[in-house]
Amino acid sequence: MKQRADIGLIGLAVMGENLVLNMESKGYTVAVFNRTVEKVNNFIAGRGKDKNFIGAQTLEEFIASIERPRKVMLLVKAGKPVDDFIDKLIPLLDKGDIIIDGGNSHFPDTVRRTKYVESKGLLYVGSGVSGGEEGALKGPSLMPGGSTEAWPQIKEIFQAVAAKVDGGVPCCDWVGEDGAGHFVKMVHNGIEYGDMQIINEAYHLMKDLLGMDAFEQHHIFKKWNEGVLDSYLIEITRDILAYEDEDGLPLVEKILDTAGQKGTGKWTAVTALDLGIPLTLIGESVFSRCLSAQKDLRVKASKTLVGKKPDFKGDKEQFINDLENAIYGAKIISYAQGYDLMMEAAKEYKWNLNYGGIALMWRGGCIIRSRFLEDIKKAFDNNAQLENLLLDPFFTNAVQSAEESWRRVCATALMNGIPVPALSSALAYYDGFRSERLPANLLQAQRDYFGAHQYERLDSPRGEFFHTDWTGRGGNTASSTYDV
Repeated sequence: MKQRADIGLIGLAVMGENLVLNMESKGYTVAVFNRTVEKVNNFIAGRGKDKNFIGAQTLEEFIASIERPRKVMLLVKAGKPVDDFIDKLIPLLDKGDIIIDGGNSHFPDTVRRTKYVESKGLLYVGSGVSGGEEGALKGPSLMPGGSTEAWPQIKEIFQAVAAKVDGGVPCCDWVGEDGAGHFVKMVHNGIEYGDMQIINEAYHLMKDLLGMDAFEQHHIFKKWNEGVLDSYLIEITRDILAYEDEDGLPLVEKILDTAGQKGTGKWTAVTALDLGIPLTLIGESVFSRCLSAQKDLRVKASKTLVGKKPDFKGDKEQFINDLENAIYGAKIISYAQGYDLMMEAAKEYKWNLNYGGIALMWRGGCIIRSRFLEDIKKAFDNNAQLENLLLDPFFTNAVQSAEESWRRVCATALMNGIPVPALSSALAYYDGFRSERLPANLLQAQRDYFGAHQYERLDSPRGEFFHTDWTGRGGNTASSTYDV
């Protein structure tokens, strides 16, 4: 074993343990440290036994064991723990050493930390890491951003441990400056929320509308995973639906219907509101989790608000085919909205994002990996200036082909009292996006009526504003205008 480590990692929880095992398996010597030192000892004596790890009992010992320029990766809880470790590490490091945050940090924190760490003569990287426990061990998707000078120093290790696609292309590349890496990971997680909600709505429709049990649904998802919906989330849903509890009944039906969240989906939705981007599907997905958490209140409401009961009288096989198309159409909208948000953020924060490259990074290792992402990469390869995914010919044709089925699914769900917030909001966005004229003219008139906020006219140049004295009792003074 080498005397000094190639890289060091702090945080031996599930992701940290698996990631260092991945690094070691690629030929690197890794120094490990954990705030609870017992975890270090247990790891070195257990999963790390007889492997190229250097276990450290103190931070000083940990830093001294890493080859210069030192590369120190943090996989600790987002928020204050990251800041605390940064402050502890800075006095121990030398100019040009690199601190890497591989946790789910909020991108504004990474922007702030990059400036702070660079002011101390060090380099900083905020990297999204996706793929869960298995991905960390076998090859995650890695989305690094931060101090540009750090990338040549960490590139070899990051691309070695990342998932590979297309005969060895790593699902890892430099994303951009300061918080760009964590921003892209945040959007990834937002899209993950959307994909999961779409799948859950399909499950709900098959269960409560079509009366299909979990084992029957397993076969549907298995078939779907062989077509355009081929993806990790469809694959694991297929497996979950087939998993039996000890009594032979499907385990999924015994799980409490309340969903948790770590906050990345909420961050995505809030950022979209801040930047004025209509991220409707992901927003509905976040709210659906919030509604699921109101379990006791929903149980009480179910006794009072009887409403419409499902009563399906149509062609079951046709509806399942329609459902597949509806999922595909909604999935296209989710990614179109996510990319729209990334494009606006790139303008706002002056990042140079490679949109086709991001799709490639998501092709393997991560939770939203799917066949579908190859089509996104091709879209941006064909037109690097593509303004919206829906304007690419492939996706234009795909969403229009899904449209009729999609409408039937949403209409049937609504008529039978089954909530489909993601599927229906995605369809509403599609209809709004393709509308040359929306009713916002009336909205602007209303705002001008009650608040003198002014409006633009169709027969005047953009940027010229008008105010009308709607009641005859107002004056000529108008309020200032504002943009969303």
